[in-house]
Amino acid sequence: MNTTPTLEMIDPATLIVDINVRKDAALTPDFIASIKEHGVMEPVIAHRKEDGNVHVLMGQRRTLGAVEAKRDLIPVMIVSSPEEAERILTQVVENIQRTELTAADEADAYHQLSLIGVSAGSIAKKTGRAKAAVEGALKARASDAGAAALGKGLTIEEALIMAEFEGDQDATEELESVIQDEPDQLFHVAQQLRDDRERAAALAAFTAELEAAGTTIVDAPGYGDDNETLRVSSLTRADGERATEEDRNAVYIETGYKGEYSTVPVIAGWKELGFTPRHSYLSSSSANKGPMTDEQKAERKTLIANNKAMDSASTIRREFVKGLLARKQAPKGWQYFTVHAITHHSETASGYDGEVAAEMVSAKVEGEKTWAWNPLRTHVAKATTRPEFSLIALVCAGYEKTIAKDSWRSPSQTHRDYLNQLVTWGYTPSEVEQIILDSAKPAGDETAA
Repeated sequence: MNTTPTLEMIDPATLIVDINVRKDAALTPDFIASIKEHGVMEPVIAHRKEDGNVHVLMGQRRTLGAVEAKRDLIPVMIVSSPEEAERILTQVVENIQRTELTAADEADAYHQLSLIGVSAGSIAKKTGRAKAAVEGALKARASDAGAAALGKGLTIEEALIMAEFEGDQDATEELESVIQDEPDQLFHVAQQLRDDRERAAALAAFTAELEAAGTTIVDAPGYGDDNETLRVSSLTRADGERATEEDRNAVYIETGYKGEYSTVPVIAGWKELGFTPRHSYLSSSSANKGPMTDEQKAERKTLIANNKAMDSASTIRREFVKGLLARKQAPKGWQYFTVHAITHHSETASGYDGEVAAEMVSAKVEGEKTWAWNPLRTHVAKATTRPEFSLIALVCAGYEKTIAKDSWRSPSQTHRDYLNQLVTWGYTPSEVEQIILDSAKPAGDETAA
């Protein structure tokens, strides 16, 4: 076969269009009309196989458009047959450059290349895409849920989230609803689902460990003496001595402020066992007696949900800042943001978490977590370039340290300044963060630009 390309005029109906990386050729009426009037101006690239058939390498859309326009002949540049991987890579690069590939097409192309042994790194190098983006596309495409999401027109990032929750019907339905109604909240909701899943797994493991040890687990008891179960700390033995943990015959599981699980000893059936309440507030006339009202239950449900949502939002915020600081240029307005923070909210500079700051600026986090441990300080001592990125990370980490999971209950100007700046830089706040942003601003108080 000749190695020198030759230009031939060929009937487009005789050309064979191989499985291309673009499923939908997007043959618009205007495109077909243009070809009907002017013909194919740019030659199609193809190669002739040993059986004489000419296979299109680049120009699928032009070829199909020419067939639809009933053109007799179109220009075709005949080249020697390339390797299949190179053919797909060439098409991917060409179409990416022309911004004509859908997310599904792009993921399919990467998938085809991976099947014939092309690594994610090689694909990234050839296409100019980040390796992480290619790996994400491959992971999404390899999942039934991810592939289905791509087929529905979702982005690779959205499809990757759907793939992550494949098999979890409740989570999938919630994510689909969010994509339909509140797409800008997808990453926040996904993080909340991750955190819920992690908490559920941790609780299940903790519970299994207790049960394996023969421990009886009960629900958290009330305070009135009409409860069959009461805390050990609330009871007195028949001999008048305070009950101790040795007297307990069950426990309930308690969740700490930071989400850790622990047990609280209780005595089930304390009356029959001869125990009595230690305090008068446990008497039957106690104001604490009785179940919560519907309003109290609703308030507590909101409290728990919003606290969890704030925890999840912290992860998304910090990832956003990390992505922001991974760019070549510092975000616009960083100078005023940092000086405003230091002068108006001094705790941001004095109380920042060095580990959080180091992670934000993608610095190595090494060493033992001792009292004086500060990986950002270590990073700054070694790195002499881009100091502004470390300063931004330091200030953001300082703000992060001031935000608690219940900060939405008492929003402060400090938090509004921080969140408003992130929004200016492109961050999408969660619904619970929006509560802080929407809170009344004290008269005369300054905000970050």
